[in-house]
Amino acid sequence: MTTILSIFLSALIIAYVLEPIANGLQRLGCARRISALLSVALGVTAALGLIVLFLNILQREIPQIKAQAPGWIEKTRDWLAPQLERFNLSLDWIQIKALLVERITQQFSSNANTLISTVLETLLASTQTLLAAVASLVLIFFVVFYLLVDWAALFTRICEFIPRRYRTTAQDLGHECDQLLSQYLRGQLLVMVILAVYYASTLSLLGMAGGLAIGLLTGLAIFIPYIGFGVGLTLAILSALLQFGPGTGLLGVIAIYGVGQLIESFFLTPKLVGERIGLHPVAVVFALLFFGSLFGFFGVLLALPAAAVTLVALRHARAHFMAAE
Repeated sequence: MTTILSIFLSALIIAYVLEPIANGLQRLGCARRISALLSVALGVTAALGLIVLFLNILQREIPQIKAQAPGWIEKTRDWLAPQLERFNLSLDWIQIKALLVERITQQFSSNANTLISTVLETLLASTQTLLAAVASLVLIFFVVFYLLVDWAALFTRICEFIPRRYRTTAQDLGHECDQLLSQYLRGQLLVMVILAVYYASTLSLLGMAGGLAIGLLTGLAIFIPYIGFGVGLTLAILSALLQFGPGTGLLGVIAIYGVGQLIESFFLTPKLVGERIGLHPVAVVFALLFFGSLFGFFGVLLALPAAAVTLVALRHARAHFMAAE
């Protein structure tokens, strides 16, 4: 049941994001079905483009990580050995280095082909899981296509089920929710792109191995509240510790992420997303836990927009009851 709801909710969100594109193509003279098909094709192309981008990053970055692993181990030893000596502890660094380099060499070939083929082999071995994932993706875009084709008619039919005396109120509610979600989704997409460019460029300028991949991951994962930024920061700090040790490199990473958080909180979000949704931090945590427990990963993605829509509905309900008094 949860999987079915996740599929249709995902399709609804994707259709909502692509609907302006379909409308634009229709205004240019394309038939609605052709506009919907082209919009879905654009969405699939964008998703595949991101996958190809990350595979290319893996092919470039993984050999660098392998080549720099011995240096990282030396830096870790230079920093950690004096700390251990204070407690009369010592480690066989020669053996540790040999074991780690051997393990890294086993995990990563001279390029990312081995890693990619391993992932593909794992997926193919789990035939049932792979088929279920493919079927879900096909079903999602199938539903997206028909939602785009009948978008206007769908909401017209929904309005017909609403009693006439409540229809105006329902339309006002829908219009306000549409404005809220439009601001959130499209504004958040622009924030993600800007932050991905910022983190990728600054980490690369810092000289961090894998900085491009970590930066892009951080920026594009920002749409997952707290989790995206936290994962990116953790990866960047670990990479900085391995490469630079606990020195200026680590301070540079902390400064980059601190400035990035300030830019997002005090400039990008207010300017590009407006006031976003105005939920109290406790309400944000509750929404993430509640929707995450119901719908899993997709629930985390849907938590804040769903909470915002709920807030709009409660506001309208309160206004209605106050007017009735």
